[in-house]
Amino acid sequence: MCGRYARQLEFEFAEDQRSTLERLNPLLVDELLQREPAYNICPTQIQPVIAMGESQAEMKGLRWGLVPSWAKDLKIGAHAINARQETVQEKPMFRTAFKKRRALVPATGYYEWTGEPGHKQPFFIYPPDHRLLLFAGLWEAWKDKSDPEAEWVKTFTVITGEPGKVSGDVHDRQPVILPASMWESWLTGTPEDAAALLAEVPEAELTYHPVTKAVSSPKSQGEQLVEPIEI
Repeated sequence: MCGRYARQLEFEFAEDQRSTLERLNPLLVDELLQREPAYNICPTQIQPVIAMGESQAEMKGLRWGLVPSWAKDLKIGAHAINARQETVQEKPMFRTAFKKRRALVPATGYYEWTGEPGHKQPFFIYPPDHRLLLFAGLWEAWKDKSDPEAEWVKTFTVITGEPGKVSGDVHDRQPVILPASMWESWLTGTPEDAAALLAEVPEAELTYHPVTKAVSSPKSQGEQLVEPIEI
């Protein structure tokens, strides 16, 4: 599961990351650099997500927790912050979005907890070179059909898969982290292309350290949340 993540103020673009983003839309690099940092991103919050617009990729502000168009209300999104890589193509909640509305979720790391209930220790998992991460995601648009004046609410989910050697020390799932070589195909390819990409995603290089338990509260914010502590 990925239930919290961060987008820090300072991060690095690898050369292929920058060139790929510029090809998708020349404005994306600057838009990412200008975003306010968020150190404790929680479900239901509005966060930047990269998705295809009419002619090119765009940065959109979406609500975390996917709500399909057929849902009766937004509450269902609380159960759809993640989509499992193994079943995302078949589950009614996600299959239409997988075919038509794939996304990239910018992050610099994510949190997981280990230990017994009531005594769980959070860890921050991140790339050791501090470069940008883009999680594979999906997005949807929903409107309250009972209200003729209701506006569209756009939501997203993060796809998770098996952990790598490092992240597996902390949790049995991790976000699917796409390398720059897969970004364009993920956004623009056919469903068959996307399924093939998920089967071929290389293991991301990650490391981790323990962080303050303050991150467990959705109200906590600030760069101190990602700093290592002694345990």
